[in-house]
Amino acid sequence: MTCRPEEDQDPGGDRGVTATDAMFTGLLEDSAEELYDQAPCGYLSTMMDGTIAKINGTLLEWLGLERHQVVGRMRFTDLLTVGGKLYHETHFAPMLQMKGEISGIALDIKGADKQRIPVLVTSKVKAGESGEPLLIRTTVFDARERRAYEMELLRGRQAAEEARRQAEADRARLQEALAVLQQNLLPAELPVIPGLEAGSYYHTASPDLLGGDFYDLFPLDTDRWAFFLGDVCGKGPQAAAVTSLTRYTLRAAALHDPDPVTVLTTLNAVLHERYASGDPRYCTAIFGILHREGDIAGVHLASGGHPSALIQRADGRAEFLPTSGGMLIGVLPHAQFTAARTDLHPGDTLLLYTDGLTEARIGPDRDLYGEDALRAFTAGQPPAGPQALVTALTGLLAGFGDGLDDDTALLALGVPAPLPKSLPTLANEDLR
Repeated sequence: MTCRPEEDQDPGGDRGVTATDAMFTGLLEDSAEELYDQAPCGYLSTMMDGTIAKINGTLLEWLGLERHQVVGRMRFTDLLTVGGKLYHETHFAPMLQMKGEISGIALDIKGADKQRIPVLVTSKVKAGESGEPLLIRTTVFDARERRAYEMELLRGRQAAEEARRQAEADRARLQEALAVLQQNLLPAELPVIPGLEAGSYYHTASPDLLGGDFYDLFPLDTDRWAFFLGDVCGKGPQAAAVTSLTRYTLRAAALHDPDPVTVLTTLNAVLHERYASGDPRYCTAIFGILHREGDIAGVHLASGGHPSALIQRADGRAEFLPTSGGMLIGVLPHAQFTAARTDLHPGDTLLLYTDGLTEARIGPDRDLYGEDALRAFTAGQPPAGPQALVTALTGLLAGFGDGLDDDTALLALGVPAPLPKSLPTLANEDLR
């Protein structure tokens, strides 16, 4: 009987590694490496500081770069457009650090020949045995076909980018606004407007203090001020991310073209582009312009699915400024928005609010507080200016107790009433 060589025998599965095994393993390794490098999607691995340690050929081909130009020399953010870098720094990176993985995020990378390539990005932090983070593995999917319907919008935004590059002063103002918006979801305090008065209040119903309501007030030039107030769907980190993006977009759009309908249209395009392919996110908002002329302030505003503004007149009347018909922002690629105008005279106050106020539950039957009750309450307050009205509404909100279960934002703007004339001083002779 002829025995097989020892290396060819299989004594119960405890054999050593044979030459055949080694060759087969090598083939598998070659196949896996080839599959990685020529996959239909992009792959890359980065160090925790973003430095690229490994990248596949597919992604290099999209970028129009050689491997030696990228590995160890560039970071992941160097592959992104300006807008992509902004979103990565303010949202993507913080969420990845918090959760350890993030998937299906829409970004734009700089492709070959300065081509802008829309992609969907999934990243996961790889940890060592002791739990310390070692590297980040990222998959990049080409989203050009999915977003072909957005080409018209992309061309418009590219034209806008070119116009901003030609307007150096406007670009500097946009960068300044961007730096502020990265730090705050709400303004620390409202600016002082010469000849006008403003008041605000924010109630958060979320335990983590990350709500979806927002407001802002900022100058366009010496005579015009922009303001907005709105409500993002949901609560928590995701709502806060949308709020930050919304506030940045509204500010930037207003500096480029302050027409209220145009500003809301830009916001709708940005939100729909960002979230249409993933978890839908939308908001309601009112955006407007205040233009001071003498002792009168002209108001031009537009609404997207938001409750109508309320005006407290100096004579004690309270009336809504109708803006019905405005659509939710971010749901449809093209949405209609409703504009309105009015003048604020001395003693008049314009009130913007979110639906946490009117949808508060009151009474034993927990009925909605409603817009009629809000108008009646406002009419019952002395017309003492925006801050006095906000103070009265703050007390009203506190009285709702646990019936107020949603975030609520208030923003009031008005023209101060003239001070009453003092009585003439009587001479001593007149008192005898």
